[in-house]
Amino acid sequence: MSAPTQESDAMVTTADPGVGTDAPRGLPFWANPRFGLLVVIVVLVIVFTSLRSSFLNTSLTLVPMQQDVSVFLVVGLAQLCVLSLGHMNLAVPRMAAISAFAMGWCYQHLSVPLWLGLLIGLVVGAAVGALAGWIITATGVNSFIVTLALDFALVGLVSLLYSHVGDGVAFPVHPAGMTALRNDTFSDYCAGNICGPPVPLIVPIALVAALLVAVLFRLARVGREMLMTGSNLRAARLSGIPTSRRIIQAHALSGALAALAGFLLAVNSGAFSADIGNSFLLPSFLGPVLGGTLLSGGAVSILGTVLGAALTEVIRTGLNLLNFSVQDLNIYIGLVLLVALSLDRVRHVLAERRGTRA
Repeated sequence: MSAPTQESDAMVTTADPGVGTDAPRGLPFWANPRFGLLVVIVVLVIVFTSLRSSFLNTSLTLVPMQQDVSVFLVVGLAQLCVLSLGHMNLAVPRMAAISAFAMGWCYQHLSVPLWLGLLIGLVVGAAVGALAGWIITATGVNSFIVTLALDFALVGLVSLLYSHVGDGVAFPVHPAGMTALRNDTFSDYCAGNICGPPVPLIVPIALVAALLVAVLFRLARVGREMLMTGSNLRAARLSGIPTSRRIIQAHALSGALAALAGFLLAVNSGAFSADIGNSFLLPSFLGPVLGGTLLSGGAVSILGTVLGAALTEVIRTGLNLLNFSVQDLNIYIGLVLLVALSLDRVRHVLAERRGTRA
């Protein structure tokens, strides 16, 4: 039997597939992080376009930006699944790397089709994530410590695998369909005089992943019980929720989504390499936290994660066009995360005050 949940108008709307369990009703619309993200994205697009007209160039900017947003959206979803518990997964980068190795090895040595290699990678990612979840439930050690240790272990394992099994540092294999998935957009496919939009083929993969995660947390009992576990672990246990199982399942889902992100990045880069996932850790937190997912657990927002990933990539692309260095980019992205964490605390204070007045 699952305990009743309380949904927040600030976290759940007909347009937002995010769900929450611990925020009171009645927050003003301007405190909704999705609204703020949308405004900031629009303003930044206008600013960057005025400074560099090439920001709206389809082939130079918009198509690559959509590919990158797709990758970082899935990375954000991987972190969101464990944030729903109030946990963290610092091993997201290496889960993506070990899964990419498994996919690349299967493509290189077994010549499996594209879809089967992806399925194998998802299973590997889910297994590693489930292992992390099991260790957390069996030992009671904080998820931060467990996943940090797992990340270090996987760094060494991935390096050894590529050195002794993987013929160097990458599998430069291109199974059938991978080149089209990397280079084509829907505008390349026409029926008569009607062609599709300039949207890369990997974008629907990321959107389907987001939709499935949204359905899980909004409609499925498993997702609701994950949120209840994150909201109040003791109350969830007393309500009969198998909290240990839900923790393992959330971490397994996180690992599978990290594997999917690794696959999408390999498609974008054209190779299954040892450095896949190296840039995933910070974006994995940026998207969900900017979008309103609570670090304390119990509430998630999938639409917010989409907007958070889009905002991060708009900033990165705009600053690149303005010739900012990599170091400058990291500074500004770090500042964005700092502001996001501060706003998360502000939202908590607002929610508590509204709840008190109610």
